[in-house]
Amino acid sequence: MSFFITGTDTGVGKTYATRLILQSLREEGIDAVGYKPVSCGDRDDAIQLAEVSGGLELDEVNPVHLASALSPLVAGMLENNPVNPAELTAGYHQLANKHAKVIVEGAGGWEVPIAAGYRVSDLAADLGLPVVVVAANKLGALNHIILTVEAIKAKGLTCAGIVLNQLEDEMDTAMITNKGMVEELTGVPLLEHLIFNQNFLDPEGFLHL
Repeated sequence: MSFFITGTDTGVGKTYATRLILQSLREEGIDAVGYKPVSCGDRDDAIQLAEVSGGLELDEVNPVHLASALSPLVAGMLENNPVNPAELTAGYHQLANKHAKVIVEGAGGWEVPIAAGYRVSDLAADLGLPVVVVAANKLGALNHIILTVEAIKAKGLTCAGIVLNQLEDEMDTAMITNKGMVEELTGVPLLEHLIFNQNFLDPEGFLHL
């Protein structure tokens, strides 16, 4: 089954995690592809997903791109090019009709505005996919994770798991204890703890989402 990747914030490593998940699933022989519905600023994230999606064109992976490095709502306003949510869902269904698993990467965090009255959380709800939360492992991460998990549940969706991502080589006490506490505090499985610059992951936790 396909699933949706969200973050507790921007810059927490969603693309990094999504790329590793795609690589690991494809190495298992699964026809998994990435989908970045909307990107703002550069297209580096979408390019990375396209590179590990078995030859998909960039515009298939990322149908909507805005040049301004802002939320999609604000970027669309400034560029006089508002995002049409229907285009985002249509792009997903086109891929889902041709591939076994589509890994959808959202923009920024869970409630980032995409269009007037429409947020990342609304896109996930329209797609009806289980959600995986990526969080930077640092002091304060537990609060951000709990808030995001509760917001996902409030949207009527399943939070299928959490990925903790190390942005630094050294681990302090908060980082070590976060790993031990996150499942107990959320009731959601910790699918992966990515160490700094890890270039692989175990696909087992992602095979049946």
